[in-house]
Amino acid sequence: MDHYDSQQTNDYMQPEEDWDRDLLLDPAWEKQQRKTFTAWCNSHLRKAGTQIENIEEDFRDGLKLMLLLEVISGERLAKPERGKMRVHKISNVNKALDFIASKGVKLVSIGAEEIVDGNVKMTLGMIWTIILRFAIQDISVEETSAKEGLLLWCQRKTAPYKNVNIQNFHISWKDGLGFCALIHRHRPELIDYGKLRKDDPLTNLNTAFDVAEKYLDIPKMLDAEDIVGTARPDEKAIMTYVSSFYHAFSGAQKAETAANRICKVLAVNQENEQLMEDYEKLASDLLEWIRRTIPWLENRVPENTMHAMQQKLEDFRDYRRLHKPPKVQEKCQLEINFNTLQTKLRLSNRPAFMPSEGRMVSDINNAWGCLEQAEKGYEEWLLNEIRRLERLDHLAEKFRQKASIHEAWTDGKEAMLRQKDYETATLSEIKALLKKHEAFESDLAAHQDRVEQIAAIAQELNELDYYDSPSVNARCQKICDQWDNLGALTQKRREALERTEKLLETIDQLYLEYAKRAAPFNNWMEGAMEDLQDTFIVHTIEEIQGLTTAHEQFKATLPDADKERLAILGIHNEVSKIVQTYHVRQLVPRRDQALTEEHARQQHNERLRKQFGAQANVIGPWIQTKMEEIGRISIEMHGTLEDQLSHLRQYEKSIVNYKPKIDQLEGDHQLIQEALIFDNKHTNYTMEHIRVGWEQLLTTIARTINEVENQILTRDAKGISQEQMNEFRASFNHFDRDHSGTLGPEEFKACLISLGYDIGNDPQKKTGMMDTDDFRACLISMGYNMGEAEFARIMSIVDPNRLGVVTFQAFIDFMSRETADTDTADQVMASFKILAGDKNYITVDELRRELPPDQAEYCIARMAPYTGPDAVPGALDYMSFSTALYGESDL
Repeated sequence: MDHYDSQQTNDYMQPEEDWDRDLLLDPAWEKQQRKTFTAWCNSHLRKAGTQIENIEEDFRDGLKLMLLLEVISGERLAKPERGKMRVHKISNVNKALDFIASKGVKLVSIGAEEIVDGNVKMTLGMIWTIILRFAIQDISVEETSAKEGLLLWCQRKTAPYKNVNIQNFHISWKDGLGFCALIHRHRPELIDYGKLRKDDPLTNLNTAFDVAEKYLDIPKMLDAEDIVGTARPDEKAIMTYVSSFYHAFSGAQKAETAANRICKVLAVNQENEQLMEDYEKLASDLLEWIRRTIPWLENRVPENTMHAMQQKLEDFRDYRRLHKPPKVQEKCQLEINFNTLQTKLRLSNRPAFMPSEGRMVSDINNAWGCLEQAEKGYEEWLLNEIRRLERLDHLAEKFRQKASIHEAWTDGKEAMLRQKDYETATLSEIKALLKKHEAFESDLAAHQDRVEQIAAIAQELNELDYYDSPSVNARCQKICDQWDNLGALTQKRREALERTEKLLETIDQLYLEYAKRAAPFNNWMEGAMEDLQDTFIVHTIEEIQGLTTAHEQFKATLPDADKERLAILGIHNEVSKIVQTYHVRQLVPRRDQALTEEHARQQHNERLRKQFGAQANVIGPWIQTKMEEIGRISIEMHGTLEDQLSHLRQYEKSIVNYKPKIDQLEGDHQLIQEALIFDNKHTNYTMEHIRVGWEQLLTTIARTINEVENQILTRDAKGISQEQMNEFRASFNHFDRDHSGTLGPEEFKACLISLGYDIGNDPQKKTGMMDTDDFRACLISMGYNMGEAEFARIMSIVDPNRLGVVTFQAFIDFMSRETADTDTADQVMASFKILAGDKNYITVDELRRELPPDQAEYCIARMAPYTGPDAVPGALDYMSFSTALYGESDL
């Protein structure tokens, strides 16, 4: 770049690499600059009734230079020196240069002496600086720099012309079609563009220059031959010439700029309104889902069977694995959308979004907390119910077994006890019956414990709310009643047997006494009867005695036969006892098999516990480590925000790729639940711990990425340097002592003071920067006053939803609030005023003519009727509409 070129802090004055210093020594370029700059100066000086002929000579005394600056700025400069001496000329030129510097232009190597001495390069450089500052600087299209803005304007205006391709301010203009296209676009009646040919640049250039001079009051600043005859026309000369076209069409451009501004503002508003509607719908749907789900989770009506409760557990497992995870993502997306919306509102100078009543982020968080509390209680209740039902099933089965055994034992016992077999029994039979009854009484006493166990089990089933308690109670009552009845019958039979035994013993004693006395009589009687009834012939007494003896011997064998019969019955009873003993031995191997099977089941359960524990002990710490790493990345100050974003996205990818391990753990957990395993000594992590940690991890990474994206948005919109961002982050981190990523009100207040903010009851002002380590000393030595009213006002800005914390995003928004280049309600009103032809109202036709259809209808639907004294039918109030866009009134 030339040594006379100036530098400014603004973008439009930054040096460009393609402006080589040596090229400006080219006579062709110098000639073009002389002619262009001279014509440009004269286009302004003629308003004061004068002009220049030789640019490096006519500005030497500084008088016309000062006059030129007064004309183009509209301001008065210091009174010039009228003397002819060199010192007077230098003084005048210095006054001009001082005025230029006062407009924010930093002049480099341009001194008054060189201008007074007629240094052509210095003079051309100075004029170029003036042109940049007063003719080009204010040209801006879509927040571009001046040069880029002018180039973008040219590209847009010539875009419909296929044979025009404006890419720069030199060779793109050599064929003249660019100049003709600009004129034809704004004043199509001045040029018959269809007759122009790309291969006839001289005609095209002369046509454009002649028409511009005649009809647009743009002096001819270059000769067509100079442009065509130069390989690369001078960029400064072309820029100066083109800027004159820009300003010539400023009227039309003014309306277009106003419409563009309004379109831009409306587009922002429409986008924000859509985001608000999306938030409201998503929040409403999520809250409705929570509202429907909580009663289901709070339903504690138990099922009667283990199968039904296990189905409830399966339903809950589906809820945790299939239904809730998408809602976790929705909640996370809702928070991300909310934060992004608030950032965009802050960046576009709009008021913070306040959701409908009950749909604040805090409301959703509270509802979600209630959901998770109900969820936690529901799972605990399910597991306790399953334990209870498992216990109940075991007790009920035990009750049925014991009751069945008891009932089988008692079967026929009442009938046996009610028998009156003792009434026809002999004494020996009675004694046998007594022995048998004593054995029964012993057996009855042994069964007393079983009956008590049955009653105890029935009582426990009642206490555990067993669903079939009535039938259990009825059966238990029947057993108890029968038991009492057996006891009474047993006692009654013993008494009857003892009574009968005593009676028969008496009778037996009498019978023996009688038998002793009656035997001789019987023998005589028998002999007499034999003698009386039996006809026989005997010859001697010896013969009859022989017959009697034989008969008695026969009678003596009868008791032996009866004893033999009793012996046989005894053997039969013994056989019955052996059969019962054999039945007991059959039950032993069954018990052995049951115990073996249970041992195998417990070994399998232990393997499941170890398998789950091994995985959980890896996944749990992995989740915690990732949470900590994400926290470190989000607050670290290494590299740019883009570096942090890239790092976070890599982490997000690695986290998503870890999902199969979570699914595998869920499968193991399902096996554990199906096996009814309720404890695990091999890990402190439960599946619920892992689920909550995983959901928090996904939410945290998504939220952190969104925060960094919003920081990039804020940085780019407000021009925050990386050094400033690091400084803000360092201050924020210093007071974020719990590393939560947010500041409480008192922490935020301390952070503001550490950055040099005086938060008194007067409006806040930035008094400078200070080291955060000197924070406490600052408070004492400088006596800062944190007025409650002012601090409350600031908190309403950084925490509009009254969450009680300040995020880093809100913090940097507040710290950079003064650097924002945003539209205001006044600017939008001024733009509408231009479209309305300077009226205080605008009509439907004007809106539809000047704005795109969707944005015109947007305004028509929302603008209130204008009620001023100058109102006409159908007039709309664009002023109240403009203030409403920025939250200064109701829309």
